[in-house]
Amino acid sequence: MDLYSIPGSGAPPRAYCGGNLGSEHETCVRLTELPGVDEWALSDSKDGGAGRELRFTTAELDAFARGWAVERGLAP
Repeated sequence: MDLYSIPGSGAPPRAYCGGNLGSEHETCVRLTELPGVDEWALSDSKDGGAGRELRFTTAELDAFARGWAVERGLAP
């Protein structure tokens, strides 16, 4: 399945922010669940990231999150 052929949901993205707190150019990553499938769109909140996204299956995103947490010492 081509993840990029799935239309966006129009659902509000979840924003995960940090780094440049308090600035008009907040550092956020947006994660949006795609409709009717087990896939996600990941994008940048800054203007330069508008319209650009990476898409992942839930399994791919979970594997990344687990690996990142372990590598960073954030998980037991």
